[in-house]
Amino acid sequence: MAAGRVAITALTALAPVSWGTTYYVTTEFLPPDRPLFTGLMRALPAGLLLLAFARVLPRGAWWWRAGALGALNIGAFFPLLFLAAYRLPGGLAAVVGSVGPLFVVGLSALLLSQRPTARALVTGAVAAFGVGLVVLKAVGALDALGVLAALASTASMSTGTVLAKKWGRPEGAGPSALAGWQLTVGGLLIAPVAFLAEGAPPALGARAAVGYLYLALAGTAVAYWLWFRGIGRLTATQVTFLIPLSPLTAAVVGWAALGESLTPVQLVGMALALGATVAGQLLPGGGGGAVRTFSSAERNGRKDSMDVTGPALRR
Repeated sequence: MAAGRVAITALTALAPVSWGTTYYVTTEFLPPDRPLFTGLMRALPAGLLLLAFARVLPRGAWWWRAGALGALNIGAFFPLLFLAAYRLPGGLAAVVGSVGPLFVVGLSALLLSQRPTARALVTGAVAAFGVGLVVLKAVGALDALGVLAALASTASMSTGTVLAKKWGRPEGAGPSALAGWQLTVGGLLIAPVAFLAEGAPPALGARAAVGYLYLALAGTAVAYWLWFRGIGRLTATQVTFLIPLSPLTAAVVGWAALGESLTPVQLVGMALALGATVAGQLLPGGGGGAVRTFSSAERNGRKDSMDVTGPALRR
C-alpha cells in the first residue's frame, strides 16, 4: 500500500535527520579535534549494543559480506568524512556528500542492472544544487586532499548502500543484526587508526559523556537500524535521495539553536533540496502494492506462493 511505503520512507528519513544534528552536538558537547575518536565512540558501542540485542552472528559468506559493508559504510566512511570536514571550508563537504544519489544511480546500473533515467539524474543534480545553496559560502582555494576525501566518503557509503541492496540479508537476520555487524566491524577498523593518529582517549566530563551517549544511541544505533531497515524495503535510489535531509537539518538546527541566520537564497535551496528528496521517492522502480519483506528462503520460493499482493520492496 502507498500509505505503508510513506510510513517506511518517513521512518527511514529519521536517520539522515538525526545525522544532521551531529554538527551541533560535536561543537557544543564534545572535545575539539578528536574526529576519529568521535567516530569510534559512535560506531563501536552502538554496534555492540545492537549485537547484544539481535543475538545473531554472520554465517558463511556473510562473514566477509558484513566485513565489506562495515568497511564501506562505517570504517572508511567515518574517517574520510571527518577528514573532509576538517580540511574543507564551510559546507563544501556537505555539498560533495549530497551528490550521493548520483553515485547510487550509476552504481545501481553497474551492480543491480537498473538502467539510469534522465529523471533520476536531473533530480539528483537538483538535490545537490539545493544543498549547495543552503550550506556553501564563499570559499578561497580548495584543499585537494579534502575534496578527494569528501568524494571518497560519498563513494564509499554509496557503494555500501548498493551492495546492501544487492546482497539482501540472510535468513534470520533483521536490521538490528545487519546494523550491529557493520557498526562493530567499522568501529574495530577505526580504533587503531584513532589511537595512532590522536593518541589516548581524552578525559570526558559529564557534558561530553551526554554528547557521546546521544551520538551512539540516537545518532548511530537507532539511526543505522532505521537506515538498513529502509534499504531493505525501498530501492537504493529512494533511500539515498533522503541523504540531503542531513545538511538541511544541520542548517535548521544552526538557525534554531545557535542563532544562525537563513538568507532567502538558503530558503530557496531548502525548497529545491526538499522537492528533489520528495521527487526521489517517486522515481520509477520503487514498486507498488503491499510493502512486504522476504527472507532469502522466501525469495527463493516466491514463485510457488499465491499470497503475494505486490512486488517486494526489500534488498
